Amino acid sequence: MIVVIGGGPAGYFSAIRARELAPDRPVVLLEKGGTVLRKVVVSGGGRCNVTHACFEPSELVARYPRGGRELRGPLHTFGPAETVAWFAERDVELKTEADGRMFPVTDSSRTIVDCLGEAARSAGVAVRKGLSVTAIEPTNSGFDLRLNDDSILAAEAVLIAAGGQTSGGGGAGYELAASLGHTIVPPVSSLYTFKIIDPILHDLAGVVARRANIKVLGAKKLNETGPILITHWGLSGPAVLRLSAWGARHFYEVDYKCQVVVNWCPEFTLTQIDDQLVNATRSHGKQRVRNACPLAMPKRLWQALVAGSAIGAETRWAEVNKKQRSLLARRVGECVFEVDGKTTNKEEFVTCGGVALKEIDFKTMGSRLCEGLFFAGEVLDIDGITGGYNFQSCWTTGWIAGEGLAKFTRGTG
Repeated sequence: MIVVIGGGPAGYFSAIRARELAPDRPVVLLEKGGTVLRKVVVSGGGRCNVTHACFEPSELVARYPRGGRELRGPLHTFGPAETVAWFAERDVELKTEADGRMFPVTDSSRTIVDCLGEAARSAGVAVRKGLSVTAIEPTNSGFDLRLNDDSILAAEAVLIAAGGQTSGGGGAGYELAASLGHTIVPPVSSLYTFKIIDPILHDLAGVVARRANIKVLGAKKLNETGPILITHWGLSGPAVLRLSAWGARHFYEVDYKCQVVVNWCPEFTLTQIDDQLVNATRSHGKQRVRNACPLAMPKRLWQALVAGSAIGAETRWAEVNKKQRSLLARRVGECVFEVDGKTTNKEEFVTCGGVALKEIDFKTMGSRLCEGLFFAGEVLDIDGITGGYNFQSCWTTGWIAGEGLAKFTRGTG
């Protein structure tokens, strides 16, 4: 018997593939909760960002702060193109949006959940909900799994796909892996938003700067450009989420307190922004500053930056002095904010850390330390930036783990 621990995308994909390749071997999938595929349901605002339209593995691996190097080979075997084809074979068509994210054409995550559920049923995977594994003990023939109802389940091979610390599994997969000799890279949060309280952002919730740059003071490599969303609690959006992913360890070490600098018009340097403002004093002299923005940015954001530069609501461009203009230029090009914590992005929240990758054979996703033990998904020290990359690592590692499980024979590794 093959036992898969975890009813998320990686667990389902592994179980389906294993059963399809080895129809004579029972495959049991255990899910501790009462609902499977919970993260699939809520992802992408309920639309499910299945993958990303990036079909070159060498380019794709650059989207993973952790695990990219190890995923290069697996992505050649089963990458986004294979993912699209797999769902298409099951009558689920995916569409590509302008930013490369891929969703089902139905714009409903239920489509993906139903597809995986039907594929599991068709393959003969036995899904058992409300059951968790409290302990695993190696035996001569495989493993004895003690369940939360005190029963024992015997398995020849086991896959741990219980997700990360933030996936609803609470890190149970780490405990099981560690009990079997695996090293756990300490888990910390990734893909979250910044808690910022600043007068400039007051009353701007919902405003989106389509292209802005955000960087962390004191950390030169932490620098991202893209959409930034202003929220009730601070800053969010793709640029912020990517920054939190690349800087996951850094932010944890500083207790999520630091300074970030935003350039709301990253196509210009601070000097060039000042030049644009000087030109505005000449070309828009009779117009109120708050109503005549010479730069490409949301009107409400511009007005907040103007107000934060000691420029009155009735002040006209011709009346702006050098000190006010310089302050406004800095508000636009070097706007400093104090980050005072993180907030959960419920749809994207993932874990940085997990089972150490050096202990995994990425040709099979099998353990190098424990025969018959396999891993897939977020329980591994793999995480991607926002945009469908985390699901893709689940499909990729799940597919390879499923093949590894199906081909596994005790005594051969």
